[in-house]
Amino acid sequence: MINYKKTQTFYGRVGEWLKIIMMVIVIMGVGRVILREGRINWKGAGKYLLNSLYGSPPLVMEGGDPYVRALMRTISFSESNYPNPYHVIYGGRYVKDLSRHPNLCVEIESGPNRGKCTTASGRYQFLNTTWQEKAAKYHPHPSKFLFWKEYSFEPEYQDLVLYNWLTDKTAWGEDIPQLLREGEIDRVLKILSPIWTSLGYGIEDNSMTKYLPQVYQRFLREELIRQEKSSYRQRT
Repeated sequence: MINYKKTQTFYGRVGEWLKIIMMVIVIMGVGRVILREGRINWKGAGKYLLNSLYGSPPLVMEGGDPYVRALMRTISFSESNYPNPYHVIYGGRYVKDLSRHPNLCVEIESGPNRGKCTTASGRYQFLNTTWQEKAAKYHPHPSKFLFWKEYSFEPEYQDLVLYNWLTDKTAWGEDIPQLLREGEIDRVLKILSPIWTSLGYGIEDNSMTKYLPQVYQRFLREELIRQEKSSYRQRT
C-alpha cells in the first residue's frame, strides 16, 4: 500500500529545495551586479537570472557551420540573453516591428559610457550604423525603392548578416571558422571584442564574460548534435 503521507512529505521537500535554489540564483545575480557596479542594478541582476535560466535559444537561421553557429549563440548569450532576443533593444525593452533596424537611441545607465545613448538592437545588439554598413554587404535580400535600400531586421536576416560577416576572412584578417576548429576560442573572442566589448578584453565586461569559453563549448556540443541529427534525417 502506498504511504501517501510519506509521498507528500517527499514532494514537499523537493519543492522547498527548488525554492531555495531559485533564491540562491537571484541573490547571486544581485550580488554580482553590486560587486561590479557598486550599487543595486535590478536590470543587471535580472539579466543574470535570465542568463542562468534560459541559456541561449537556437538560431532561426537553418544550416551553416556548427562552430560559427555556436559562436553566434555565445555572442548572443553575452550581449542580449533574453527569452526573445531578436526583438530586444538595449536595456531589455522589446520592439515588435523588425521590418528595419529599430534605430532607437536608449540612454546608457552604467559603465564608462553612462549618459550617452546607444541604438544597440536585436540578438547581436547591432548599432544602427553597424547594421546599415554590414547589411549592405552581407544581407541576402535587400528591398529597393528607387535609389534607397532597406534591410529587413527580421530574425533570419540578423542571423544571416552576422554569419556572413563572421565567415568573411577579409573582414577580420583571420579565418574565424578555422580558428574555432583549432580550439582558439579565446583568440576569436579577442578578435571580436572591439565590436562586442562584453566578450572580454574590452571596457564593458559583464558578469558572464569569464565563462564565455565554457559557454561556447556547451553550445558547440549542441550544434554538433543538431548537425548530426539533421544529417541522419537527410540520409533516411
